[in-house]
Amino acid sequence: MSTRNPQLSQHFLRSPRLALKLIGHSNLKKRDLVLDIGAGSGVITVALAKRVREVWAIEPDHATAVKLRANLQKYQINNVRVIEQDFLQIKLPTEPYKVFANPPFHLSAQILYRLLNLENQNGQIISKNTPQAIKPTAIYLILQKQLALKLIPTDRHYTSQLGRHILQDYDTRIRLPLRPTDFTPPPAVPTVFYEAKLRQT
Repeated sequence: MSTRNPQLSQHFLRSPRLALKLIGHSNLKKRDLVLDIGAGSGVITVALAKRVREVWAIEPDHATAVKLRANLQKYQINNVRVIEQDFLQIKLPTEPYKVFANPPFHLSAQILYRLLNLENQNGQIISKNTPQAIKPTAIYLILQKQLALKLIPTDRHYTSQLGRHILQDYDTRIRLPLRPTDFTPPPAVPTVFYEAKLRQT
């Protein structure tokens, strides 16, 4: 899941202040383990590290992971585990965790399939029923607005098959719209901050 290919679709947040603002619109707590998928050089990672117990910063590109580690050292951050690997291949936590990330747009749906223990077979989404699979208790993603609208309940837009699966267990909504100038490089499509919170059983 290399994110540095110029043909791929990752747009990094420019501002640590914005990252902290978005975290303020989440339910992240000091005790939480949080996954940052597509961490880049660490704008979100550093902000998360100040607010939660532990961060898994997942960044498959070696050169970018080197910059990420250097930034963590610069800010004397020691509660981040850098995972230099494809997110779709890593072993997910066996304890409760949350996700807060700005992943490459073209991988957003695949990431959700993996987090929710689903797979897409010939256009049909099914549960994998992997033993001991733990779903995240909350998911916060920066997504293309077009995809996010398909993942929330609405009378005005089509809810996708993936969205209907998410809604079986999660309450979902779009928390905030984002501006192209919030990113580098600026995305050419509308972008939003999406929330999915696991319902209490």
